[in-house]
Amino acid sequence: MELANLCPVGSSFYENQVMMTALFPHDLPLLLAELGHAFQDVSLLQAALTHPSVGGGRGVKKVAQPSPYERLEFLGDRVLGLVIADWLYALYPVEAEGELAKRHAAMVNRDALREIAMVLHLERFIHLAHDDTDFSRQNLAVLSDAMEAVIGALYLDGGLAPAERFIKRFWDAKIHASATPADPKSALQEYAQGKGLPLPVYRVMERRGPAHAPFFIIEASVRGHEAVSASGASKREAEKAAAQLLLSQIEKA
Repeated sequence: MELANLCPVGSSFYENQVMMTALFPHDLPLLLAELGHAFQDVSLLQAALTHPSVGGGRGVKKVAQPSPYERLEFLGDRVLGLVIADWLYALYPVEAEGELAKRHAAMVNRDALREIAMVLHLERFIHLAHDDTDFSRQNLAVLSDAMEAVIGALYLDGGLAPAERFIKRFWDAKIHASATPADPKSALQEYAQGKGLPLPVYRVMERRGPAHAPFFIIEASVRGHEAVSASGASKREAEKAAAQLLLSQIEKA
């Protein structure tokens, strides 16, 4: 697929992608080996690793110049969802829809995507705007979105087969976990209700960062236990992290 099919020839995004050919790290072959696919059109991978901050950032109205990164991210999310759903359906033939849905959510959420991205050291390859000083390559949203975009690039370049091979290689341990994953907020609520306690309380302690890369610190508390705080790229993610931390603290008590 030509780069022009992702964004218009002559647009700033098109020019950025052409220029990126000379800017890729010398160890890009290591990433290609991990992905397990020889790209026929490496510009797809370049687009998947070029953050929208290079072209003006998220939140900027896009009329004639849609972000190829965001388009690939959209596609990769659906490809991942389909592969995981089909895989779960075959692996757990006696589980009800609700249990399958819980497993699926745990496989495709930002935490899971970020873990795989970190295994790949994807942060070394993501191209950000040079003047975007508030942006961190370790940001949960950056890594998870880029991972989805890379999956989208694999799919567009080679079809479902290379995308499925990649997903099944790196998600194998997660999907074969025997226990159905529980959302930490739900688990903390169930603990409180089981003990006859009021529901957990979550408080926003801090919010900072630009609109495209927010950072939250959330405090979670349950009566009778010391409150804990955790951070995340959204309120929901920070709440989940705080709930998990509090559950770990309760288990140790």
